[in-house]
Amino acid sequence: MHIACHSTSEDSHINLHYGGDPIIEYNNRDLFPGMFPTLYPLGIGGFEDERRQQPVSLKSHAAHLLDQSGRKFRYHHFFSFVALNLIQRRTAHLFTSFTVKSSRFSEIAPALLSVTPKILSELAELLRNEVAPTNFTPEQGNAFQLLNEVNTVAAHVPGSQASKISVRNDIRSYFGYFGMGHLFLTLNPSAVHSPIFQVFFGDNSVDLSQRYPTMPARRIDRAYRVAQDPVAASDFFDFMIQRTFSDLFGWDFSMGRSSEGGGILGKLRAFYGTPE
Repeated sequence: MHIACHSTSEDSHINLHYGGDPIIEYNNRDLFPGMFPTLYPLGIGGFEDERRQQPVSLKSHAAHLLDQSGRKFRYHHFFSFVALNLIQRRTAHLFTSFTVKSSRFSEIAPALLSVTPKILSELAELLRNEVAPTNFTPEQGNAFQLLNEVNTVAAHVPGSQASKISVRNDIRSYFGYFGMGHLFLTLNPSAVHSPIFQVFFGDNSVDLSQRYPTMPARRIDRAYRVAQDPVAASDFFDFMIQRTFSDLFGWDFSMGRSSEGGGILGKLRAFYGTPE
């Protein structure tokens, strides 16, 4: 169901129009202004507007809106979740593929082409209700059998099992090329206790030039700030990781190699890190 909103010229009420057809998510500049009229009061500024002279990707545009100084987008209860969901679905659409054994390809390919969206929807409903495969129709049984023959490849989809396997393969490749790592560490900068995060949050009263900057005394107040502004918490995390490797370990991110002076461990040949 989709809902379109606009204000009438006679009064300040908002008319809601709804329909049973799903609204278009791709190249629809009116999608987000229609969903979030309080964020787009003029009804313009949506994603993927073909009228822009310079095209801007949805991901880059969303990151720009969340980093605005006004912060109305980052403080909205739903905007960031809807934008992230849309980005994740698009990533799954673009970077998900299927693989089959070459010896079975001549049999699997025709069977895969014969499966219709209706059969897949029915099969998904049966599996959700834990219906035994013996009760499937022949068409549903064939579709179910394909699940055992076809592997889904989604290495570029963040958070997927395939992406985790891809990361493990990268780490093994590093070991093969550079040798076993000499140091393993877990970095967990705490935004709640950091005066640097308070500055990212926008607290101008925190003076980082002091040895012990004054912060909100109560821990619950500092924790509330982290929960209120997850974008600032994410920016703080990235900043602290980069500063640790740059200032402590002497890594030059602009050049992609160790700096001339190195760090406390000398010069690094390589490092590999993954956020949880």
